[in-house]
Amino acid sequence: MHLPLKGIIPPLVTPLENYDKLDIQGLNHLIEHLISGGVHGIFILGTNGEAPSLDYRLRKELIKRTCEIVNHRVPLLVGITDTSFSGSVDLAKASNLAGADAVVIAPPFYFPIDQEEVISYFKTLTQVLPLPFYLYNIPSHTKIHMTVDTVKKVKEMGALGIKDSSGDMFYLHSLIETFKSCPEFSIFTGTELFLPETVTSGGHGAVAGGANIFPRLFVRLYEASVAQNIETIACLKEKVMKLYHTVYKISKHPSGITMGIKCTLSVMGICNDYLAPPLHNLNQAERAQVEHVLKKFTDSFNVSL
Repeated sequence: MHLPLKGIIPPLVTPLENYDKLDIQGLNHLIEHLISGGVHGIFILGTNGEAPSLDYRLRKELIKRTCEIVNHRVPLLVGITDTSFSGSVDLAKASNLAGADAVVIAPPFYFPIDQEEVISYFKTLTQVLPLPFYLYNIPSHTKIHMTVDTVKKVKEMGALGIKDSSGDMFYLHSLIETFKSCPEFSIFTGTELFLPETVTSGGHGAVAGGANIFPRLFVRLYEASVAQNIETIACLKEKVMKLYHTVYKISKHPSGITMGIKCTLSVMGICNDYLAPPLHNLNQAERAQVEHVLKKFTDSFNVSL
């Protein structure tokens, strides 16, 4: 894994047949779809991967199967965030054994904790991790927004970068400014629309959920951002906006983005659209909307690019 890690790292959705069984064929199809689309890495067991809804056995099976299919063609990052400290360590060990390149850690969710407790937690956890690690800032799910100072302290523990899903552009720019003299520390946005601004400001790319559907679209947007090609950026960003206003909005539920992505992949024939409880797949009327939107989107924007 070359440092700094950069580019488009899709947060892989987890293809499932039911709450306790992977869709293996779908997993294989999805990974090949992403790699052939030119992505620069893959991140499993994140939010779009429904990690908290999967038991440890299933998560470990996903890690093993994904490592086998990817086979070191691109860097593979594994989310190990858990309410249980030992659960995170166990997943990190399984990731190392399977051949993953790094793990991704966010503060443990459920209990409200402060910045000092986050630092203390990471200090203990990072001492026993068998793999390099990246940070994940997602305050909507963890109840805590890691400060830049907290990130600086965890970087000193060995963090190789951070994915910021706060949706706070000022915070993102603060991270980029703070770590601009640290060339091997990657800063990724988890907000797809921030990709051009992230890269042109000195960041490294995006962990983009929509890249599950159209990997080449996001890779080209990244490349245009690196080249600072304003015209191409504007054209490609319009396509990403279309995803926001269509596929991501069909369901009015809070997890509508994940639901929309999985349904779209199902319509495309890539993988199953089953979501583990408490989430659920779109109904037939909503699926019909996805089918209509996908055809219109493809015809209008030539998303094969």
